[in-house]
Amino acid sequence: MVEMARGRGARLSPLGEKLLWAEQRATARLSPQLDSLSSELNLAIQQHQEGVHPVLRLHASHGFAIELLPKHLGELQLDLQYCSPLEALAALNRNSCDLAGCHLPRGAVGEKIRRKYRRLLKPRYHRLVGFIARQQGLMVAPGNPLGIDGIAALAERQVTFINRQASSGTRELLDSLLDEAGIATSKVNGYQIEEYTHSAVAAYVAAGMADVGFGVEAAAQRFGLDFVPLATEDYLLACHSRSLKEPKFDDFLQVLRSASFQEAVQRLPGYSPSQCGSVIEIGSFL
Repeated sequence: MVEMARGRGARLSPLGEKLLWAEQRATARLSPQLDSLSSELNLAIQQHQEGVHPVLRLHASHGFAIELLPKHLGELQLDLQYCSPLEALAALNRNSCDLAGCHLPRGAVGEKIRRKYRRLLKPRYHRLVGFIARQQGLMVAPGNPLGIDGIAALAERQVTFINRQASSGTRELLDSLLDEAGIATSKVNGYQIEEYTHSAVAAYVAAGMADVGFGVEAAAQRFGLDFVPLATEDYLLACHSRSLKEPKFDDFLQVLRSASFQEAVQRLPGYSPSQCGSVIEIGSFL
């Protein structure tokens, strides 16, 4: 596990390094499932105690800003379940949640995703709540030794890529960027290899198992990687318009509008509060 050297102390052996990175990848990969299970257990315990507080059910893809919410909601209980944006919107339409997280890239690259959302969100019945904006891009080794400077490098250079799973919004964004650049997925070495969170992708690259991954800047910085920004996307929360009349929604919007929450978002690399806590008409955004 370690190599000893007289006068130089101990350092991890190659096997020790691999085991350390494997542990970090496993933690990054499993954390959304563990967080969802923890939310379910906490809610079940709360429901058996006196003075039960209101519960807000949120289905959303895993992300650094979403992780901040439970720390800022006070007595408002959050039942947080991680899933893909399309799964979250489907849950909203069958009344399995109160809020559904979805992210929409800005500009022409988001048009394909916008069309999918239009089939699930109706101006008469739904509203959007502004949440955050975030940068997505390429995560590369410190100093970017291979000079990876854009999406074209995934096909033009001999680099190994690590992807996100097919159901994720980040994978959908990547596919849109590849399509816009006229790059076939078969030209991307490693396109078929998947991880399940931004942090897991960053850990994969940091461990030297791939040259480049795609995700958010906050994950890149957490693992000491360089970052090449490619797109800005708005992360929004969809709800039924009737739900906005409920007191728990008013409490939730006040949290999003608070200085403390927005300052916490701004401390995340590549994140900013964007119309945070604003109620948005479907037609104006989609």
